[in-house]
Amino acid sequence: MGILAWIVLGLISGTIARAVVPGRTDLGCLTTTAVGVLGALIGGAIASAADVGELGSFYDGGTWGLAVVGSVLLLLVLQALGGRRGGRRR
Repeated sequence: MGILAWIVLGLISGTIARAVVPGRTDLGCLTTTAVGVLGALIGGAIASAADVGELGSFYDGGTWGLAVVGSVLLLLVLQALGGRRGGRRR
């Protein structure tokens, strides 16, 4: 896949992950794309290590599924590390 395909894949999978993960996330467009691209790489690495699949072409449904799953996992980790934001100030 080319760089433009990775960016589109990241933007869409990051947006889907933001819609799936509960809670409020204050991420901009660039951060959402970065989460999606990194999530795709994480999903592909996990699938390759477990020998259940790998990132293929842009039009492959498995590629999109791995990207979304990896993005959801990354977003959950980021929320866990970020803690609670926007709470009451004392």
